[in-house]
Amino acid sequence: MKKYEYVSLSYSASNMVTAVMNQHRNIIDQYARERLVDIGMIPTEISTHSCLRQIDRIFEKGE
Repeated sequence: MKKYEYVSLSYSASNMVTAVMNQHRNIIDQYARERLVDIGMIPTEISTHSCLRQIDRIFEKGE
């Protein structure tokens, strides 16, 4: 059976118009070194203006 790990990532406001996420590349590289496969993301928090505020990255680990 495959197992999954989830990592929550939040966007931070850089000014009144945009949001930034900086930690995602390091996390993806870290999990790749551990032989987990990045299979995607799920939005977990969306603002009232339909902007993503937080996501969960999903990593798959084989048996």
